[in-house]
Amino acid sequence: MAFESLSDKLQNVFKNLRGKGRLSEEDVKAALKEVKMALLEADVNFKVVKNFVKTVQERAIGADVMNGLNPGQMVIKIVNEELTNLMGSETTEIAYRPGQQITVIMMVGLQGAGKTTTTAKLAGHVKKKGKKPLLVACDVYRPAAITQLQINGEKQGVPVFSMGDKNKPADIAKASIEHAKKNGFNVVILDTAGRLHIDEGMMDELVEIKESVDVAQTLLVVDAMTGQDAVNVAGTFDEKIGIDGVVLTKLDGDTRGGAALSIRAVTGKPILFCGMGEKLDDLEQFYPDRMASRILGMGDVLSLIEKAEASIDEDKAKDLSRKMRKAEFDYNDYLDSMAQMKKMGGIGSVLGMMPGMIPGMNSAQVSQLEGAIDDKKMAHIEAIILSMTPEERANPKLMNPSRKKRLARGAGVDIAEVNRFIKQFDQTKKMMKKMPGMMGGKRGRMKFPF
Repeated sequence: MAFESLSDKLQNVFKNLRGKGRLSEEDVKAALKEVKMALLEADVNFKVVKNFVKTVQERAIGADVMNGLNPGQMVIKIVNEELTNLMGSETTEIAYRPGQQITVIMMVGLQGAGKTTTTAKLAGHVKKKGKKPLLVACDVYRPAAITQLQINGEKQGVPVFSMGDKNKPADIAKASIEHAKKNGFNVVILDTAGRLHIDEGMMDELVEIKESVDVAQTLLVVDAMTGQDAVNVAGTFDEKIGIDGVVLTKLDGDTRGGAALSIRAVTGKPILFCGMGEKLDDLEQFYPDRMASRILGMGDVLSLIEKAEASIDEDKAKDLSRKMRKAEFDYNDYLDSMAQMKKMGGIGSVLGMMPGMIPGMNSAQVSQLEGAIDDKKMAHIEAIILSMTPEERANPKLMNPSRKKRLARGAGVDIAEVNRFIKQFDQTKKMMKKMPGMMGGKRGRMKFPF
């Protein structure tokens, strides 16, 4: 999960602060020293860390905080606000040109950052906004780059303009604008070539494209796992060709978070989106305040609600909730709930957005729950359920040793795995009966299925 290591360290620091009735200046300085080390270990730029700690300390060692009823929480509030400021304070969106004017977006970045996939993800996002996007294959160097864009474009329902790999990228971009005008496309997204490192040839090519077409937005795609190097890359691209914003990829991985916390402060360029997975709908708008809350372990309920409303069939969710309350939850329902959970990015993604996680569950139990529903185990569970007869799926009480043996053979798994799943199902059923409503959506009460 993104920022997991940094989040754990910061939460440990603030846990100690919460336990104190009043804070001395020494308490604040000691806590901020640990915060400084945590940020440096997360690969945040040294100057950024230095200024951040100085600002927090100046605000924290003030009369309002020191004389407050709960100074520990006040310090956490200040850190949360300064983290938000560090990442940009306000959410930045793509600036589309008015009416039917064509908005040209040029995607740039180094090879391996996930630029082509991110370009297709962005096309899907633009389409949901009611625009008519056209993807343009300007990477004529990397083998299969054009094919990759065409496959992903087809999945997103967005056409791809291509002239093969024998034409200059600037000429392809120019021709794509004429094609867009004739066919009513109002957003053109250029997938340009990347390199393994920054070189003059790549920069000259990007400059030539910008001189050939009227680029409205240049977005830099950077791999969040590269840490400080991502900041250096952003600075160089901005200096050479000018960028309007950044898209961070692989924030769902074991990233230390340095790039997200440094890029805006060092380059002055906003982060527009973040990639939270490999699926084509795993592109999220970047909200600095929500990301700060995630880092501090406060959760991100607003993003969770938005994701749920976009992914969950509300009628099914209500029916599932009713069955849970009446203890009528069966294996068919379990299968449906797993499908909806996958749409939301999996159990790990969801739990990371929930402040305090699930009521009544400690961190060890949450980790156990995450481990129980990883992709491989999900596939095994699906195979076990699909090996059941319709009667067995509808009536979990029918399970006996002979039926379990048959399921193990049908699913191609060990009998122990079948036993574990059935035990887990029973425990989940009991837990869900005890759980209150998980969230209130904008369009009425929604129940969150597992």
